[in-house]
Amino acid sequence: MNPYPVTQALRFVLATLFLCWLLIFPHEGNSEEFAVPNHGSPYRNLDDLDVDQILHIPTGTIVSMPQMMDSVSASRVIYIGETHDNIEAHKVQLQVIQDLSEKYQVAIGLEMFRRSSQEKLDLWNQGKLPIKEFKKLFHANWGGGFGLYQPIFKFAKSHRLPLIGLKSTREVENHFRSGDPAPGNTLYPEIDDTDPYHRAFSLSAFGGHRGTAKALEKPYRMLLLWEETMAQTVAEFLRDPKNKDRKLVVLVGGFHVQYGFGIPKRAYRRIPHKYSIIQPSITQIPENLKDREMTVEKVSIPLYSSDYAWKVEYKVPGQNKVKLGVRLAQEKSGGVLIKSVAENSNAQRAGMKIGDILLSMDGKTLTGVGDILELLQTKHFNDRSTFQLQRGNKTLAVEMVFKKPKI
Repeated sequence: MNPYPVTQALRFVLATLFLCWLLIFPHEGNSEEFAVPNHGSPYRNLDDLDVDQILHIPTGTIVSMPQMMDSVSASRVIYIGETHDNIEAHKVQLQVIQDLSEKYQVAIGLEMFRRSSQEKLDLWNQGKLPIKEFKKLFHANWGGGFGLYQPIFKFAKSHRLPLIGLKSTREVENHFRSGDPAPGNTLYPEIDDTDPYHRAFSLSAFGGHRGTAKALEKPYRMLLLWEETMAQTVAEFLRDPKNKDRKLVVLVGGFHVQYGFGIPKRAYRRIPHKYSIIQPSITQIPENLKDREMTVEKVSIPLYSSDYAWKVEYKVPGQNKVKLGVRLAQEKSGGVLIKSVAENSNAQRAGMKIGDILLSMDGKTLTGVGDILELLQTKHFNDRSTFQLQRGNKTLAVEMVFKKPKI
């Protein structure tokens, strides 16, 4: 029996995705004041900053990007948090990487790739992995959103900046999820679950920290596995003699680096080193994105939220783009498998069903999820497409009209 109910897993994923900005918003009427006010910014409320202003949180000083870069360039590891779907956060990441690479050797650590993908990431860096295969690798490791990271990947490839997969493998996660002991104590990283602030902050993201802690313990343990694995990968990078003159820029969800007690503290525990944390920070959610906001229980965290807060807007590309309304998976034998179909979606109206295998779209063979996403980017509302799909032993042609979802 799966010990991780779907609802808890979904809550966990959403919390990880959005908490990097939710927990810096100023809230009115909190029943409990933060030990450090303004959500980890003791001298200046982030809501008072202008877009693109950068705040040095420990001193409350507004600095320019060159001033910030002069400071963080002394670090071996520079963590840059993100709201995964915010294009403005990824622009900040690219600017920092570009600036550092002008003066230093740089590698990029990525939450979006698993450790098991390293061989192919190295091939990409060497120019030996075609872009189509690289996109497949991204989708297999992370899912959608390749376009958000594409400028970073393009810059890294053109400047031969190594990409490093940080996250645990599916094999390790499946063993851990099932409660299997680590064979020979080599499968899992060393896990520290003693930080009270990390625990309170995490459990509040999962739905509260009072009365429900026992039910939330399993997703919390999985979070620990993820962060300890990413921290272990950072430490391995720092210990490797070939990296002694190279800096590591780590791109992860802001939740994993906010307050420093996630990946940064766990990497430092393994090998003390100088690091900096930069958080692209949102303080206002546009009306069309209000449905992405989550309600979380407030907890007192007596720590700075990061070294630098770089205020950005919240912009999600593709909000008005057409969607199929399905969850997809790559089929080993070719085509793309439909794993779920949303109610009132374009796919449901077209008659697509769970278990169907999409073979082509508008006459173009589908070899992976990325092919569909790229083709959808060319479509507009009320456009039509013809899909060829396999259902059991039958091959069917299905026509779809892309309608705007009803809110």
